[in-house]
Amino acid sequence: MLSHTPDQHPVRANSRVLAAAMVGSTIEYYDFFIYATAAALVFGPLFFPQQSPSAQTMLSLLTFGVAFVARPVGAVLFGHFGDRVGRKTTLVAALLTMGFSTVAIAFLPTYAAAGWIAPALLCLLRFGQGLGLGGEWGGAALLAVENAPPGWRARFGGFPQFGAPLGLILANGLFLILSLSLSQDDFTAWGWRLPFLLSAVLVGVGLWVRLRIGETRAFIEAAEAEPAAHVPIARLFAEHGRAVVFGTAGALATFAAFYLTTAFALAQATTQLGYPREPFLALQLVAYLFYGAGIIIGATHADRTSPATTIRGGAIGLVFVGLLFGPGLSFGGIALAGVTLSISMLVLGYGNAALGAWLSQLFPVRLRYSGISLAFNMGAIIGGAITPLVAQQLSSHGHPGLTGLLLSLGAAIAVVGTRLGRTDHD
Repeated sequence: MLSHTPDQHPVRANSRVLAAAMVGSTIEYYDFFIYATAAALVFGPLFFPQQSPSAQTMLSLLTFGVAFVARPVGAVLFGHFGDRVGRKTTLVAALLTMGFSTVAIAFLPTYAAAGWIAPALLCLLRFGQGLGLGGEWGGAALLAVENAPPGWRARFGGFPQFGAPLGLILANGLFLILSLSLSQDDFTAWGWRLPFLLSAVLVGVGLWVRLRIGETRAFIEAAEAEPAAHVPIARLFAEHGRAVVFGTAGALATFAAFYLTTAFALAQATTQLGYPREPFLALQLVAYLFYGAGIIIGATHADRTSPATTIRGGAIGLVFVGLLFGPGLSFGGIALAGVTLSISMLVLGYGNAALGAWLSQLFPVRLRYSGISLAFNMGAIIGGAITPLVAQQLSSHGHPGLTGLLLSLGAAIAVVGTRLGRTDHD
């Protein structure tokens, strides 16, 4: 356990904890997003070759959505142990679950080699990825927020959020390098497997960092003050069910914006819109830099005002971004698509930065891991799994300009959630 001393900057004094929160989150998001990229680029023809190109994209996105079914399961499972045993041990288990599932995808047979068994195994491992991620974010956020000195909660909570753009840059950058270095046949035959294999190295780094930290101050103090609930999830719903609902609403816009601008945009751009793959991957890399900038700005502003105010401001911005997202992506050419993605990511990062700090204030410490993990991942199901599928349906039926309205709707719900959620817990 690290502490802040007067002669040290808070970030420097807690650098090991913040590194563990950010590095682990980076690895988890890298694992998660290399699947999204592969699903958009190659999984359709490799695992569903008997379908039409549009159906291949749809089925590939459906396998992407399997993880969102697993995420609340992981939230309950890892939340149980995170609230009873502690944050550190639970985070290590979540990382191993995600890492094993990701590396195993590299060794999967395709439909041509194994028939229906291939997509079945793909879905199984995708479930494992979602299970691990369901317990990862909540623990990483609490590791940072519960070690924050006064006035630094949002900025500390922004470190695991910053792992998202870093993971995206690693994943998409690697796929871009492979696309430029390999022929299409080699990339489809074996090149797509390399990012999944390299995940093993990243997981090893994450474990090394996380095993060198202690438990959070807030958890230790709460454990000394009161015993753990026998079944944290049951007590959570009995005493804080409304907070789960409002927390889910507040997190929804994050996922709607995130997956529309990443997995859906990449799949849409390289199939139906006909944009070349390598330039569009490069545009997404630029957009992720704007995402990181938005997180820095949003976290700083949240500590000066409040996390709820910042999230609400970002959500209001996304309402207007959503009105322009569909036309900007679909009708103005690849340059305007890049501008659209960059603006969307900047606004998303601003509101997303304070999510860990805000959700943690909705729940008491002994139920906090379960509470924020469940709210965050229920928001993921609605915003990250359902929204891209509905957007794909709108686009395939000739209405690509309407896809951004889904983002506006999710953002409006987030505004309501942050208005009604009561942040009574420090």
